Amino acid sequence: MPTFIIEREIPGADKLSSDQLCNISATSNKAVRDLDKPYKWITSYVAGDKFYCVHEAESADVIREHAKLGGFPADKVTEVTAIIGPTTETGGKMG
Repeated sequence: MPTFIIEREIPGADKLSSDQLCNISATSNKAVRDLDKPYKWITSYVAGDKFYCVHEAESADVIREHAKLGGFPADKVTEVTAIIGPTTETGGKMG
């Protein structure tokens, strides 16, 4: 399944309480169940007034459907085309 980065503009996101973040998580999980399509929420990062979410789905349209079900913005949906990190330089081998 393709992986997508979703950018969500949510003013004050970095000031949300733990309870508010738990509620957002529960709402997202319910939206995943209600989709009745292959879908996986990998992780999300809160930074300033934005959420950056990593999800797997069949298409960007399914990502937007999840957002609509959950009542979340999906301001920008971008498919991941490559993943790199510290070991990319050595072909994935450490050392």
